[in-house]
Amino acid sequence: MAEAELLAATVMMGEHGRKRAGQGDEFWQYRPVNAGDSARLIDWRRSARGDAHFVREREWQSAQSVTLWVDPAKSMGFSGDKARPPKADRARLLALATAVLLLRAGERVGLAGDAAPPRPGRAQIVKLAAVLSGAEDAADYGAPTATGMVSHGRALFLSDFLGDLAPVEAALTAAADRGVRGALIQVLDPAEEEFPFSGRTIFESMGGGMRHETQQAGDLRDRYLARLAERKDQLAQLGRAVGWHVTTHHSGQPAQAALLWIYRALQGGR
Repeated sequence: MAEAELLAATVMMGEHGRKRAGQGDEFWQYRPVNAGDSARLIDWRRSARGDAHFVREREWQSAQSVTLWVDPAKSMGFSGDKARPPKADRARLLALATAVLLLRAGERVGLAGDAAPPRPGRAQIVKLAAVLSGAEDAADYGAPTATGMVSHGRALFLSDFLGDLAPVEAALTAAADRGVRGALIQVLDPAEEEFPFSGRTIFESMGGGMRHETQQAGDLRDRYLARLAERKDQLAQLGRAVGWHVTTHHSGQPAQAALLWIYRALQGGR
């Protein structure tokens, strides 16, 4: 938790009170309808002036609820170098640092599921750290859930997203139906991005459920990189469909840039 607080301290926060879309009473702006917006949000009078549909946004006047999902599956335990933290450690660090930033700004932060509903205050940081430190799934790959998300709140999913994307799509759709916007951050180890393997190599999933041995690993590199690029594109498409931000972070990179990206994405920036 101390590392997360130190990381959060390195990120400059914008003014919490600046105007942004929310559930207040004062009109702020009209914006074009996005995928995932409910029909009841459309301002039909404004939309009648042209061919496009518009949503009437109000200025944010109360605390936001933010729900975090950190993939607890076995695949997140991978590290291609002993000098690098496992993906799970980096994902938990980013999640906790995000929570520190938001809780200090007066937001409510919690975890997907029912273990830690969104709440404000310093005590919630301790609660989140305790739950995340004990979270571990026996499955090779994780599946996010929209359970526990507050309507019209924000959400953050941290995972390698290397498993089946159907549960990811289902969770995003369920979140969008509740008016939840958010961000997906794909956490990968540099070895997963570069595929620095050659000669005889045994590939085995972290849970031991899959195993492949080859005498010429280098011959697989181009196909692997093509599949990885395809997966990133699929993830980006899922995000665009519901108006979520998507990026990739490598566990060998400094965490500060990723945390700043997360904070801006959750505040509606780019």
